[in-house]
Amino acid sequence: MNVQSEAARVPPPVLIAQDLCKSYGSRKALRGLSFSLQAGRVLGFLGPNGAGKTTTIRILTTILTPSSGDFSVDGISSRYPEKIRRTIGVLPEGLGFPKGVTAVEYLTYFGQLYGRSAAEARRIGLAYLRDMGLQNRADAAIGTFSRGMRQRLGIARALVNDPKVVFLDEPTLGLDPRGQQELLSIILQIARERNAGVVVCSHLLSEIEGICDDVIIMNAGQIVANGTVAEVTGRTQQNAVGRDTIQLRVRVPPGSVAQAQQVLDTLPNVKRVIPTDKMAGSLAIALAGPGNGTSSADHLGKNRVLEALIRAEIPILGFEVEGGRLQDVFLQLTEGAIE
Repeated sequence: MNVQSEAARVPPPVLIAQDLCKSYGSRKALRGLSFSLQAGRVLGFLGPNGAGKTTTIRILTTILTPSSGDFSVDGISSRYPEKIRRTIGVLPEGLGFPKGVTAVEYLTYFGQLYGRSAAEARRIGLAYLRDMGLQNRADAAIGTFSRGMRQRLGIARALVNDPKVVFLDEPTLGLDPRGQQELLSIILQIARERNAGVVVCSHLLSEIEGICDDVIIMNAGQIVANGTVAEVTGRTQQNAVGRDTIQLRVRVPPGSVAQAQQVLDTLPNVKRVIPTDKMAGSLAIALAGPGNGTSSADHLGKNRVLEALIRAEIPILGFEVEGGRLQDVFLQLTEGAIE
């Protein structure tokens, strides 16, 4: 195989950030952010309040200028913000809408802002409304729309210029479970069918874990984790408990915590048992093992924990493997952050 020819077939990232820094006086909001995003992929952008997510997004959407560093969108340097604005789509968290305007009038207006004729802008606007499942409300006033319908309309507006990168800030906030799932499906379609890079900011970690290809976790203005969801969760688990360790969480009745700890401490494959919440009856257990959580030896170790508790007649109220969930990783890497 010709390595050079294989590399040549891989397109360059559609979004590249290099050593982005931002200061407000003596306070450093961003401390050297560098990452990239390929077309057709969804990137989850996570971090506690004050981590620098909003500042980063405002820089990448040309609202703010960085104190140092640069970025590019579809090969366009950040030195040309006007050109970048024509290649990105944005759904901000607090997007407002004119209540008396119809959905198709709204999209037609924005299509014309990007240089299309009124007829073409209307045609494209109707097509986007159909894609968002709003074709039957095209001529209805936006003021009659539900929150979920307004979010869909906001995404349609973000797509009117056929962007290369789409930024979505809390896109499912306030939606019911069905509305959340429908909107997440639309986000995946934007990436896969339109071959756009999508950046999603959300505090709902289950959403990120469910639809994102890649994830960035920020804390105190820095990137503390970056990679695919599987890479971030797996790497962090190994760093936290060791490459040859499996971490479990068991919940028993609060009055049985001491007995459970005593029983589990006698098992040969148990490294340590730590009560993490005696009121709730929760214990963290570190097991010796290959550490990938999927081998037969790993399963045997987990079964021994359960068998020991059952033999001691200690009720098991909860049992799970830790470290494999994005929420566990997020809490670990942002511990001590101010919300």
